[in-house]
Amino acid sequence: MTTDPGGLTCGIDVGGTKIAGAVVDVEGRVVAEHRVVSPAADADAVEDAIARLVLELAADHAITAVGIGAAGYVDAGRAVVMFAPNIAWRDEDLRSEIQSRVHLPVVVENDANAAAWGEFAFGAASDVDDMLMVTVGTGVGGGIVSDGQLFRGAFGAAAEIGHLRVVPEGRPCGCGNLGCLEQYASGSALVKETRSLAHSDEAAALLARAAGDVAAINGPMITAAAAEGDPFAIARVAELGRWLGEAIASLCAVLDPGAIVIGGGVSEAGELLLEPVRTAFLQQLTGRGHRPVPELRTASLGNQAGVIGAADLARR
Repeated sequence: MTTDPGGLTCGIDVGGTKIAGAVVDVEGRVVAEHRVVSPAADADAVEDAIARLVLELAADHAITAVGIGAAGYVDAGRAVVMFAPNIAWRDEDLRSEIQSRVHLPVVVENDANAAAWGEFAFGAASDVDDMLMVTVGTGVGGGIVSDGQLFRGAFGAAAEIGHLRVVPEGRPCGCGNLGCLEQYASGSALVKETRSLAHSDEAAALLARAAGDVAAINGPMITAAAAEGDPFAIARVAELGRWLGEAIASLCAVLDPGAIVIGGGVSEAGELLLEPVRTAFLQQLTGRGHRPVPELRTASLGNQAGVIGAADLARR
């Protein structure tokens, strides 16, 4: 559906724990925003919450269209969520369900794709035509822009880079396969690996920070300890970075992007993460020394990338 390119659009970012919404103008500026708790176990309740959020924002702003970023596989028609790992959607025609409630044009997009488009259109990759975005949070997501267009593949399921198989017969993944990148380079993997080593001598300071409770160790605690110079925490973040850098090098052999943008909650570790990512990337890049090297950049839109990208995709 085509909308007035000068109008305001609404972006929705649907996660397993929260639903964020924003009104966004043509320059990618957030005019208004709001978020609600996500009732992820109940698909109908999630759709009701999305609709209420859109209607609340539309009550004060002349919204012309709605873009929804959802974690999962979205069909090529940008309408049906074929599978969502954290929400009870299976072959759900989300576009029709929301359109019937809000009476506005709706497009549905994978959440990492929406974030990638936000960074491409208005953020860290706005100066290139080809980019790869890697989001590192609870899981690992990705988005690809090729020649100025969001690359979605034949069936809408492209850029699921967290499910690249990096270790044959490796750790079990929630997708049903073994050895996926997400099991080695995500925030969840960082926490799991750190907890498994928490009773080693090297981890004594971090365990003390958690008051001796291994289960209390979480991602922000690990990155905070690393930022304060804890060698054990620094090594854990660096190990995650190595996995990520090697995977990005392999992806560059296929995609040849002009820039690589790292986003997601774990990216807040800054150079503690980016330096080992960069080192591993440069060591493994095919043709290194004889080809242009894409720049690794930190995402600039923060947690608004998804809503900004979804809103702009709805406008387009």
